[in-house]
Amino acid sequence: MSIPTPAVQDRSKRIISIDVARGFALLAMASYHFTWDLEFFGYTDPGLTAFGWWKFYARCIASTFLFLVGVSLFLAHGKQIRWSGFWKRFAMVAGAALAISAATRLATPDSFIFFGILHEIALASLLGLAFLRLPALLTLVVAAFVITAPLYLRSEIFDHPALWWVGLSATNPRSNDYVPLFPWFGAVLAGIATAKLASASGLLARLAGLTPGRWTNPLVFIGRHSLAFYLIHQPVLIGSIWLFSQVMPAPVETRQVTFLKECQTSCEQSRDTEFCSSYCVCMLDTLEGEATLDRLYRNDQAAEWKAHLDELAGACTAKADSTLMEGGAQ
Repeated sequence: MSIPTPAVQDRSKRIISIDVARGFALLAMASYHFTWDLEFFGYTDPGLTAFGWWKFYARCIASTFLFLVGVSLFLAHGKQIRWSGFWKRFAMVAGAALAISAATRLATPDSFIFFGILHEIALASLLGLAFLRLPALLTLVVAAFVITAPLYLRSEIFDHPALWWVGLSATNPRSNDYVPLFPWFGAVLAGIATAKLASASGLLARLAGLTPGRWTNPLVFIGRHSLAFYLIHQPVLIGSIWLFSQVMPAPVETRQVTFLKECQTSCEQSRDTEFCSSYCVCMLDTLEGEATLDRLYRNDQAAEWKAHLDELAGACTAKADSTLMEGGAQ
């Protein structure tokens, strides 16, 4: 998942605490993916991992990984870029990213991973080289800009699929793992700047001298083999849940029930339960009446379809609000 992390003073000596941190992040990632897999197989409510605490948990995990990528990039190449080692690692990560895109394109074509965490790590590692010699404060300023840019720079100009990797499209595309340049490159830059400041203050040298207890050995091991762990853990988890499903299959639900549950979960992030129930039923009835529910699940990105969905959402919002007002007046 990330670039090897040699110590500042001695490249043959790793900073073990960083391996431990990466190991913890990998286990957290595996726990999230396990829950996502349960949802995928129908053992939890649809949309569980896409909203609320689970969404926050996923973003914390991704931020940690990318922050450590920035730290590792500085530790490995901060004094002098070792091009042979860099290109070898870059090829491994980029190759793994392409393999994941190909595999998920076959398995889940409507939401395949076209720019996920590995794609971001590969691109961010390459772009991050330009910041290794810049002052830490300037790097932090750029990091803040990258992180906040999606709040005010989104535009329909970036809605073309060829530009989805940028992360500034008006509507996020559908993908099982979407980690675009903006805002996620900001976490890598923050890692570079933090490592640079820690090196100047002597903190990295002190960390290099720490020897964690033997209980950290499993974390160190997976932290040092993070790419392999990333590539292996999901097939193992999915395979295990699939085997379990052959013995105790999850209850089968219709697409209509799934839509209502997903809509309700999403809606309740901003509105109350009663409104959301009315709104979601309105949306489902309208889409079924038009025979366009399948088109919604195909993740159609056509501008006219998006505009139509916005109109439906506005109409159903008005209807749900009206229903609540009439109910309150009685």
